[in-house]
Amino acid sequence: MTRREDRANTGFSHLSGYQLMWILVTFDLPVETKKQRAAATKFRHYLLDLGFEMSQLSNYLRFCNGKEQFEAHLRKIERNLPAWGEVYVFQFTDRQYENIVRFSDQRRRRRQKNPDQMALF
Repeated sequence: MTRREDRANTGFSHLSGYQLMWILVTFDLPVETKKQRAAATKFRHYLLDLGFEMSQLSNYLRFCNGKEQFEAHLRKIERNLPAWGEVYVFQFTDRQYENIVRFSDQRRRRRQKNPDQMALF
């Protein structure tokens, strides 16, 4: 049985590291007034509710399995933007994520292992 036939029989489609995506949301929101602080907190909680993980106070990461899912998350974020401040949404492939260089306390750290992906059938 060929690989193509095997995938067709199992319903499994191999996802490439170039198709799998990461979303990075980074933002600079004002927190000078009580209303602004509440809006910033609400936005951070919204990102967590969407399945993002906080990497720093204003940087949130989430894995998604393709361009369509990225676009869906982007629309959700756009509908829930705070009234003030700057929000940037980046997308990059799983392969690009593997090549992130991290420094901590002035030293280069080992690459983080990409999270294992779970396939549900």
